[in-house]
Amino acid sequence: MKQYNRIKAKHPDTVLLFRVGDFYETFGSDAVAAANVLDIVLTKRGNGSASEIELAGFPHHSLDTYLPKLVKSGLKVAVCDQLEDPKQAKGLVKRGVTELVTPGLVMHDHVLESKANHYVAAIHWTPKAVGLALLDLSTGEFQAAEGDARWVDRILKSLEPKEWLIDRRHEADVRALFGDDVPRTKLEDWVFTQAYAEEWIARQFATGSLKGLELDDAPLATIAVGAVLHYLDLTHHRETAHIQGVARLRPTDGMWLDRFTVRNLEILHPNHEDGTSLVEVLDRTCTPMGGRALRRALVAPLTDLDTLAQRHEAVDRLAEEVALRHELRTILGR
Repeated sequence: MKQYNRIKAKHPDTVLLFRVGDFYETFGSDAVAAANVLDIVLTKRGNGSASEIELAGFPHHSLDTYLPKLVKSGLKVAVCDQLEDPKQAKGLVKRGVTELVTPGLVMHDHVLESKANHYVAAIHWTPKAVGLALLDLSTGEFQAAEGDARWVDRILKSLEPKEWLIDRRHEADVRALFGDDVPRTKLEDWVFTQAYAEEWIARQFATGSLKGLELDDAPLATIAVGAVLHYLDLTHHRETAHIQGVARLRPTDGMWLDRFTVRNLEILHPNHEDGTSLVEVLDRTCTPMGGRALRRALVAPLTDLDTLAQRHEAVDRLAEEVALRHELRTILGR
């Protein structure tokens, strides 16, 4: 168990899936959590001895079945694989963590919903305003906002990030303002500083200026962006070339609906198990991108009259030109 304990010590806040032969095994409190979530047998290793410890596992080929269940339950998972052929190993087989999966940082198709964004959000709280950054790692969509807590709360409830990154000093403040129904990862206070954020932004986007990212007048949003980039590095997600910029969210972009409206109108989710949400009724999109755009349009309806008029003209033309509409749907559906 020395090798396991050494690796587990580096990832204390995760469920460590430890590859042993043809199985992934979990031990101790990880085994208890895995058994509860996955409904698998919980047993003990070294039963009756001083080294007795809880044990639960599953076949390695079932990873795609069980990993999504762990992540969707709000757990972070570290996948520890054998780094050499056991038959060729001299002594103990080399092992190491090959993947870290958190509720907000997922690239597995079995976890992702194709027509819904999967965001991780960094929240930088101050008494007067809040900075927010949201990243969908699977698509590279990166957005930032800065404003009062009420507006930020509307964004959070509408875009439904799967994980929040917060300054550990302000956990109580964040919980009081935004609730505690989303998995939270607490980061050190030095992560939420302007200078540190600018270092990460310069590294990711190869720029020394925040103006091109529309962050020059948004120091709190800038810090939140830096916290997300820090977390990517912390969790070993370093293939980030597809993240090419940050889109600034502003109150004038649309009418962001509050949590009660989104819930009571059943816009994204039905209130009953056998119900149907509004987005399910309306969604006839042909692509994942279209599905995500529809969800955004429903939770943040346009308020700019010129933009609304342009959209109405486009819809009117597609409604009239049936052949064009069918051709476009055929092309998009390929």
